[in-house]
Amino acid sequence: MVTPLLAAVSAAGPATPADLGAARMQMALSLGWHIVLACLGVGMPAITLLAEWRGHRTGDVHYRLLARRWAKAMGVLFAVGAVSGTILSFEMGLLWPGLMGTYGEVIGLPFSLEGIAFFIEAIFIGVYLYAWDRLSPGKHLLSGVPIVLAGVASAFFVVTANAWMQQPTGFALRDGKVVAVSPWAAMFNPATPPQTVHMILAAFMVAGYGMASVYAVAMLRGRRDRYHRLGLLLPMTVAAIVTPFQIGVGDWAAHFVADYQPVKLAAMEGVFASGRGVPLHLGGIAVDGELKYALEIPYGLSLLAHWDPHAAIQGLNVIPPADRPPVNVVHWGFQIMVGMGSALLLLAAWLAVSWWRRRDIPRTAWFARAAAVSGVAAVVALEAGWVVTEVGRQPWTVFRVLRTVDAVNPAPGLVYGFALVSAVYVVLTVATVYVLRRLARDVPVPIAPQEPDVAGYKVV
Repeated sequence: MVTPLLAAVSAAGPATPADLGAARMQMALSLGWHIVLACLGVGMPAITLLAEWRGHRTGDVHYRLLARRWAKAMGVLFAVGAVSGTILSFEMGLLWPGLMGTYGEVIGLPFSLEGIAFFIEAIFIGVYLYAWDRLSPGKHLLSGVPIVLAGVASAFFVVTANAWMQQPTGFALRDGKVVAVSPWAAMFNPATPPQTVHMILAAFMVAGYGMASVYAVAMLRGRRDRYHRLGLLLPMTVAAIVTPFQIGVGDWAAHFVADYQPVKLAAMEGVFASGRGVPLHLGGIAVDGELKYALEIPYGLSLLAHWDPHAAIQGLNVIPPADRPPVNVVHWGFQIMVGMGSALLLLAAWLAVSWWRRRDIPRTAWFARAAAVSGVAAVVALEAGWVVTEVGRQPWTVFRVLRTVDAVNPAPGLVYGFALVSAVYVVLTVATVYVLRRLARDVPVPIAPQEPDVAGYKVV
């Protein structure tokens, strides 16, 4: 049965360019905002549990006090993330009925599994927060393990749905209808392995560098006691360990793009003319079908993409202009992601060398300054990477199957929805920052914490 609302939407003409742009901007805003909280939801519980475990193992009250304070912030961020995640779930259906109405049965499985993982995470976050003084130390530590596993699982399931949009499998089209649906084949499509691993490692980098940057700022303000040093060292160590692996996974993901999405690779590198022995481009601006002002590394792209300096690279000149992604956006998104990732790798190496030589973090203020901006750098790299992933797929919502213009809701007035959601996110941002700052200031950190300070710090 077709409802009057669905009939009206179906009878509407194509979305206006303004409404299409508003829908895309709204989705970009929602995803870009939520993904930061999602990363903290994946990485922060693991780092908090590590601090709690170190506290019990070593007897150092600084670790235990850090764990309690981080758990409180973790609860706030989970609650806010639940709000932004709910907004996203409504947007998928309201903004993109051409996607969900046609292909929902294909990609519905990972969203259902993510919902189960979310509820498991919510239940055990409640247990973890409320049971600090009601469970034995070992049992309380174990109660946090499902939070970590559910957070990683949630990220995995959601990213498999996005990977399917990059490499759609698990169905067939006959006379414009979806048949022969295999949800498991859709979820485990060729893009799933590199994309999910890349995202999960990015989550630990964002959480690790982000948490460390808070304590780096405090150290620059003169708080160089053991509490703040450990607050910087522990999460940054996690992020530093992950960073070189992330660089390797990024190379894996780039090779996947070269093999499966050569158009995206051409946009990432600003390659317009097909050829062999194609150079790697650093910087540059695409103007009139040509990348100008770029620094070229001879044979670099062919070598990195196919391990052969003379390998062929497809250029954008063989693709109709209507089927090309916006080159400058994709190219500079890729440049920024690689640049930030490389800078974080150098920071991780700096920490590793200092720890190897002196079993301490670097004492120079320049390290603290670099650590203070590392959280922002990790978020910028994350957002830039998703710009490459999503904008590089355009003009397709489902690669080579469904165009974005055909997926969007044709109903008028999407511009007003974008304005409303933007206002909601402004309020959420202000409220979140306010609450986190209150949490940090309500109970001052003792200069030399003792056992009563830990026991007296109430998480809820």
